[in-house]
Amino acid sequence: MFLKNSHVDYRAPLDPRDAETLGVAAAAEVERYLSFRDNHVETPLVALPGLAEKLGVGAVHIKDEGHRLGLGSFKALGGAYAVIRLVLEEAGRRLDRVIDISELHAPEVQAVARSMTVACATDGNHGRSVAQGAELVGARAAIFVHSGVSDERVAAIARFGAEMVRVEGTYDDSVREAARVAAERDWTIVSDTSWPGYERIPGLVMQGYTALVREALRKLPELPTHVFIQSGVGGIAAAVAGHLALEFGEARPVFTVVDPARAACLFETARAGHPVTIAHGAPTVMAMLECYEPSLIAWRVLSRVADAFMTVDEEDAVAVMRQLANPVAGDPAIVAGESGGVGLAGLMRAMADPAAKAALGIDARSRIFLVNTEGATDPGKYAEIVGFSPVVVAARNNRGAGA
Repeated sequence: MFLKNSHVDYRAPLDPRDAETLGVAAAAEVERYLSFRDNHVETPLVALPGLAEKLGVGAVHIKDEGHRLGLGSFKALGGAYAVIRLVLEEAGRRLDRVIDISELHAPEVQAVARSMTVACATDGNHGRSVAQGAELVGARAAIFVHSGVSDERVAAIARFGAEMVRVEGTYDDSVREAARVAAERDWTIVSDTSWPGYERIPGLVMQGYTALVREALRKLPELPTHVFIQSGVGGIAAAVAGHLALEFGEARPVFTVVDPARAACLFETARAGHPVTIAHGAPTVMAMLECYEPSLIAWRVLSRVADAFMTVDEEDAVAVMRQLANPVAGDPAIVAGESGGVGLAGLMRAMADPAAKAALGIDARSRIFLVNTEGATDPGKYAEIVGFSPVVVAARNNRGAGA
């Protein structure tokens, strides 16, 4: 399904709160924080000229977040950053002075961190980031996971020392349970979704994602004409779209939000013109995007600066995983998890739909920017879908990409 943005706020300026959160100055501060991370390395921007020629566009570039901070997902930028900010702010209140990131490991700051517990709900990737951030600063973490999260993803979070809490039901059930328990125990919820009265911390999480946009813009040979970004609750899509709008104004790229058809909360919100909670149905293979209610601040951004919304099916996501693992001759292989290549799936679906292609103004000169939001965060599931382990796929680049 494809839908142009017809919201009354479309092309209106961002809310001042969101402009401050996602602007250039904020993104620069995120990058300064990253410079203090021991394992920080900019993730690759990968050109796929063979795929661009096959699709009939001028260029395709993918920012590969499968390498981010040892966690294999763009989420590494958000949760951990928010945890660090919150610890520094709490230390500042208790010590009655501004605490800089350079003081993170000072004894008095570490003492504050040890007194704090951060909590969140997760499908897997956000929880790993929050748990990693807590371990980094010396705080405790409690991570709530729903019944659909694989044991392998749970183990990947637990290795950072987090307390793991299983919740029956869906992601949204785990969000509610995490909020309830945290309120009872005076823990700090570090969520990547927002609800009435809870916006600042999800805003910090989104702010963390702006670093990947700044990195990409420094490497891209030209400003993209089109961007396709996948969406769960909307955080990554809003962060990218909002930052590009603030940086380039009316010259910004045409931006399309891509949802799984089985969990299309942003698409249905756009169709309704206001945030909606959709009914739970069959689970989607795009596990990190299986969300049934949008983040309010993400929708506030996307209602203004997203140009279109679309959905892709299960087979689209699977086909893209295999496409990236077995690329067009001359292109490098990319390890993309079940949700990682969904933006590319949206591009390919749009190219096959003459009406959508025309509505977006895609032609042979178009320059496409995408984000591989995750690598093989569940290697067993990846091998089951693709037919090869992620190690085998990654090794192909050392021998030359396959046809």
